[in-house]
Order: sequence, then C-alpha cells, then structure tokens
Amino acid sequence: MTDCGCDKAKKDLEEYLHHELQAEDARDIREHLEACADCAGEHQVGVVLIEAVQRACRETAPEELRVQVLARLRELQLHA
Repeated sequence: MTDCGCDKAKKDLEEYLHHELQAEDARDIREHLEACADCAGEHQVGVVLIEAVQRACRETAPEELRVQVLARLRELQLHA
C-alpha cells in the first residue's frame, strides 16, 4: 500500500471524483481515503455535490415558466 498523503489526495480529489486520474494515482488516493477520515470526509462532500448538480441538471422548469420567459424575451426583442 502506498499512502500518497493528505496533500496529494486533496490536490487531486477533484480529478479523482471525475475519474480523470491514471489508474495508479487513483489507486493511491483510494487507499489513502480508506485510511484517512479527514480526506474521506472531503471525498464524501464532493460526491454529494456532484450528485446534487447531476439532479439539478435533470430537473426542468415548469411549462408555465418557460412560456412566460419566452413571451418576455419576445417582448424585449420587439422593443430593442
């Protein structure tokens, strides 16, 4: 087991969360997270944020709001 240390784990956490690291670097960080409660907590915060953003991107505005926004945009274009 190679513990990459907190500094490296925190520096590379964003890339780790998005699966953007080389396999060896990801393994080192994963092993560090298993042994370090502080870094594991930061990882969990990152996971929650990613999930919240993904949920928000799937949500759509109510049809009534969409109609109102489009009507207002058309009105502004006419008076521009």
